[in-house]
Amino acid sequence: MTTNPLKLGNLRLAVLIDAENVPRNCMKRVMEEIAIYGTPTIKRIYGDWTSPVVSGWKSSLLENAITPIQQYSYTSGKNSSDSAMIIDAMDILYAGKTDGFVLVSSDSDFTRLAIRLREAGQRVIGIGERKTPSAFIAACDKFTYIEVIFERFAEAQSDDHGHGLEIETHSGQQLQHLHRNKPQSAPKQNGEKVPKSVIKLIADSIADLADDSNSVFMGELGNLILKKQPDFDHRNYGFKSLSAMIKSIERFETDFRQTTDPNIKHVFVRDKES
Repeated sequence: MTTNPLKLGNLRLAVLIDAENVPRNCMKRVMEEIAIYGTPTIKRIYGDWTSPVVSGWKSSLLENAITPIQQYSYTSGKNSSDSAMIIDAMDILYAGKTDGFVLVSSDSDFTRLAIRLREAGQRVIGIGERKTPSAFIAACDKFTYIEVIFERFAEAQSDDHGHGLEIETHSGQQLQHLHRNKPQSAPKQNGEKVPKSVIKLIADSIADLADDSNSVFMGELGNLILKKQPDFDHRNYGFKSLSAMIKSIERFETDFRQTTDPNIKHVFVRDKES
């Protein structure tokens, strides 16, 4: 099977969620993020629903039309959802009705599953917390941090009353606070918010793709950066788009080129130090 050539926004997606390894109040924002990549034709969440620690999921599942899959905890301290989720993923794969999978978990146990799905030509999008092991991140085509999704929501919903937005774990006992009373600082025009390692990643990727004019199409550049570093996300550095981030870095310059459509221009990037 060859890699699916569909654009991300047209993908038919199977969304599989590990309830034991993601915050329980993040589903609405996560589903909005998934809509960027395609249509979730299958939405399932795995956990031991007889356990009181997952009782708070009910309203979130109803709101987002997610089907709960029961998996009993046969051994104390073990994540019982892994095997059920992996078996279902393979069943869905062989049914041949999807173009990609969204694996919502911070558990490295799904690394091999992500690799296997990509071997079968499926796009694999991972969503998890920043604590997610690098092996699972690298196994995905694209990986997005839940904290980044919540930060975008917090910024959109910000007010002047000092309220905080909480990310709550499935147990309801651990909380991360995203304070909304502090406005996001504007990106520095000299790219000071972007680490040197990321600037080097961009520069190396431009060198890999540059044509005779040393210029690279922005869309092609973004695709290569994701292939090299699946958890790359311009929102990690406070920018709303990749082009805005690159424009803020003095090392790079951008120009617009007219296409055959008078209403469409393509953005190209050049490394001034190349």
